[in-house]
Amino acid sequence: MKLGIILNSNDPETAWNALRLGNTALGAGHEASVFLMGSGVEVEEIKSEKFNVPEVLGKFVKDKGNLLACGTCLKVRQQESGVCPVSTMPQLVQLIADSDKVVTFG
Repeated sequence: MKLGIILNSNDPETAWNALRLGNTALGAGHEASVFLMGSGVEVEEIKSEKFNVPEVLGKFVKDKGNLLACGTCLKVRQQESGVCPVSTMPQLVQLIADSDKVVTFG
């Protein structure tokens, strides 16, 4: 299965759960893509004692999950791309078209 995950939040628990889902899918032999939108593009900056977002993000990237970030959302926040390439709406449309299932967090 190809799983598409859209993360549209910088809430620590929400981001942590979205990435855990992606990691679980990868661990089960599925393909997983995460598209960061809105405040979700701030995922690398999330700090929480309760939810270790950097750990699950690092695992997702290490395990070859496909991570994309909305370029417009980054620009609005005056951020540059970090662990993932800057992406566009047409790439999000393609991610959705290519996915068997799409879930949204945020």
